[in-house]
Formats: sequence, C-alpha cells, structure tokens
Amino acid sequence: MQDLLLIGIGSGNPDHLTRQGAEAIRCADLILIPRKGAGKSDLAGLRETIIANVTEQPPRIAYFDIPQRRADDGYLRGVDAWHDAIAARWQAAIDTCPEARVVALLVWGDPSLYDSSLRIAARLDPRPRTRVIPGITALQALTAAHAIPANELGAPFVVTTGRQLRDNGWPQGTDTAMVMLDGECSFHSLDATQYDIWWGAYVGMDQELLLSGPLDKVAGQIQTTREQARAEHGWIMDIYLLRRRR
Repeated sequence: MQDLLLIGIGSGNPDHLTRQGAEAIRCADLILIPRKGAGKSDLAGLRETIIANVTEQPPRIAYFDIPQRRADDGYLRGVDAWHDAIAARWQAAIDTCPEARVVALLVWGDPSLYDSSLRIAARLDPRPRTRVIPGITALQALTAAHAIPANELGAPFVVTTGRQLRDNGWPQGTDTAMVMLDGECSFHSLDATQYDIWWGAYVGMDQELLLSGPLDKVAGQIQTTREQARAEHGWIMDIYLLRRRR
C-alpha cells in the first residue's frame, strides 16, 4: 500500500457522499469495512450500499472486527491501547491484499472531528501517504435537520463530549455547546431550567429522530426515546445542541 484514503461519508444518508468522495471510492483497490459486533451489521451494510451506489465494479473489500476498549486503566490509556489494537486489525486486513496500492476507509461524518482514523493511520508501519476526503459532519446534519444556526450572532460555540460536560460542567466563554459521544444523557448534570436543547439521533437516516425544547421539559422524553431506539436497533448515534438562555 502506498496511499490511504480516509473518506468522510456523512451521518448515515448515502446522499451525503460528495462527488469527491465517490471518485475516491472508485480509485481504491481495497476498501476496509469495520464490523462492530452483533446488532450493528447495518453499519457495515450502509457502507456496502454507498460503495455499490457509486461503482459499477466494486473494489475488493476486507472486513475487520473492532476490538473492545479496555476501561480498567484510565480513559486516555485505554483509548491509546485501543488505537494500537485497531491499527493492528487494519494492517492485518491490508495484508490480505498485498497488491493493493490505494486503500480506503469510509469514515462516519468527517475524519477531522471526534474521529480517530487519522491517529490510527499514523500508527501503520510503513506509514502510508494519507489523504482525507471531507464529509458532512453530524453537527451540520443536526443543525440542518432542526433548521437552526449553530451560533448566535457574532458569538462562539463549543464542540465537546458528554464526558467533558459531566466532568467539567458548562464550558466557559460560550452560551452554545454541541455535544457528541454522549451515551449517558449528560445534560442531566446541568440546571435544566437554564437551557434549551435540540437533539437528534440517526440524523440524516430513514430512522431519524428529532426532539427539541426547554431542557427541563424534554430531557426525560429524550432519554426515554434514546433508550427505546437503542433497544430497537441495537445501536444509536446521537448528538445535541444546548443553548443557555439569556
């Protein structure tokens, strides 16, 4: 392998794929697709659909299993070891097709935003020439679905995680926060009377779910909806925007 293409594919709608992304897929000799365990086969299926939609003769596909992340040695150490393990799975999948010169991965959203593909790619040895094809982020998909701007007039906003919100409270210097990677409904850690929320799950997909309103009025409904959707589908990807009232 000489080239590694990290192709952003948006938040679940095959139409989110850009023309640049489609051309990159057609240029690949080998595409790696992750498998995330029982109940999540539709994530691999979505990638397969995207590939089939833009190719007459699909390139070779190599599947790899995502290893479990350890949680007994601290968050950052656990993630670091997890990235090492994923890089090893990538390498093993690539080695099944030694003649492939251009290898691609289809990355949910955009590879630059709360995604570890670039960090994992840097662990490959020999290190490939990496090219990133940007994709529509979950942030854009959420604000489009609710038809709202991300920021207030002339004001900043913060992109953060549920863990950061739980551990450190409301971020300083902003009235707007976009919260990702939150499996625990961390908005419950805030004074709900002070915020409005715009929440979405499976944003852009057929099963899209959207809720919004004063946080103290809809927090419980969001949590219940989230739990039911995860039980039904076996997985969930969600994101929300919080705005502090003035």
